[in-house]
Amino acid sequence: MAMDAAAELLSIAVEAAHQAGALLLAGRGGVLHVETKSSATDMVSEMDRAAEAVIREVILSRRPGDAILGEEGGATSGQRTDDAPRVRWIVDPLDGTTNFLYDFPAWCVSVAAEADGVVIAGAVFDPNHDELWAATRGGGASRNGTPLPMLVDGPGLATALVATGFSYHAERRADQGRVVATILPLVRDLRRAGAAALDLCWLAAGRVDAYFEEGTHIWDWAAGALIASEVGAWVGGLDGEGPTDGEILLAARPALARELRDLIRSASAKT
Repeated sequence: MAMDAAAELLSIAVEAAHQAGALLLAGRGGVLHVETKSSATDMVSEMDRAAEAVIREVILSRRPGDAILGEEGGATSGQRTDDAPRVRWIVDPLDGTTNFLYDFPAWCVSVAAEADGVVIAGAVFDPNHDELWAATRGGGASRNGTPLPMLVDGPGLATALVATGFSYHAERRADQGRVVATILPLVRDLRRAGAAALDLCWLAAGRVDAYFEEGTHIWDWAAGALIASEVGAWVGGLDGEGPTDGEILLAARPALARELRDLIRSASAKT
């Protein structure tokens, strides 16, 4: 898809993310109806669903034939009949629901556009800090409209600041704790913010040197992975291929990627 078409999709993603972010800010701190999904710690609120409804409305008002995959609303197939590339929107209306419910300021809205199976545009909006992260494939990434510089090879693994995240399932969390116990003495420190899309954007900005997490889904990383890769981060799985739904996702400064991947693989094999 041409760069101007990707830019058009990005403008829609930005509009949708901003509108959903404004809705979430307005609803922050209120008394909400909250349910659980995959476990007692995996929460979803009426604000998650309301934010996704806003995003879907923005997208379909501009591109009514496109498909949408949302974390809360599931998948709609779209009804394009022309020869244009098939576009699917991948939406996480509130990445960091637990943080949102506790008024812990690490949550965001993530909207990505995929054409013929390749993510070509993505926006991540952090309303708490008024930070908009955006990228188009081959067009670079930006923060609040200012281009992000390419990542340079920074510290070695021993002095790397590494972000991570944990599952909602107790048994998997126990395994992840054992992996972390192996890795922690071998790096500068670990950070756990609780929003995968923000972790990827913070990597793109150089706020962390690497990020890994098991059990993420495509709506968690579609936009953030594009933003990180557009500034030179290595993004993939433990097998060296691209991210896979539900498996371990790793993103890092290029010089760190192989060593960290080997370390995580070794630590995971011991659990």
